[in-house]
Amino acid sequence: MLRFLVALLMMVTSMGAMAKSILVLGDSISAAYGIDVDQGWVTLLQDKLNNSKDHSGYTIHNESISGDTSAGGLARIGQALALHKPSVVLLELGANDGLRGLSPVAMKNNLIEITRRAQKTGAKVILLGMKIPPNYGKRYIDLFYNVYPQLAEELHIPFIPFILEEVALDPAMMQADGLHPNAQAQPIIADKIAAYLFPLL
Repeated sequence: MLRFLVALLMMVTSMGAMAKSILVLGDSISAAYGIDVDQGWVTLLQDKLNNSKDHSGYTIHNESISGDTSAGGLARIGQALALHKPSVVLLELGANDGLRGLSPVAMKNNLIEITRRAQKTGAKVILLGMKIPPNYGKRYIDLFYNVYPQLAEELHIPFIPFILEEVALDPAMMQADGLHPNAQAQPIIADKIAAYLFPLL
């Protein structure tokens, strides 16, 4: 009986920890490349949670690494899930696969496996869509971007279309490299992601 009560207490404690944890698995877009981390959309999203009457208990754990690919995310997801026990995973990977001209099929398979591993722990996954510059050619660009809606439909998970849609073509919102949003763009990105995240919590 004592063992049962201890096991039940551990289960309740584990569920409580999971219910208040959000994991961001991404690349430079989520790692606040080129700007202060406190200005990045992940920090701004945490501020929104803190100021929300309904979601103030949630903590975001940012496991994003600049330059990371979907393969890199797959290699890291197990440890991140075990460490943070998230109830939600914001999956923002793939852009570097595209910029390196890697296989969209391999990228899709990696993102599928990341999603499935997260779901096995009970976490919900939100897929954050990305696009690559037009100089990669229409065929490759279409193959790359179509991975996101296809994967979302196949796995029945929420999908946020290109998260830089409102900022990518505005020079005032982008850093000099034309690839990374600047500090001015971060609140827009945070608002867009919050619109999908908050109803899921």
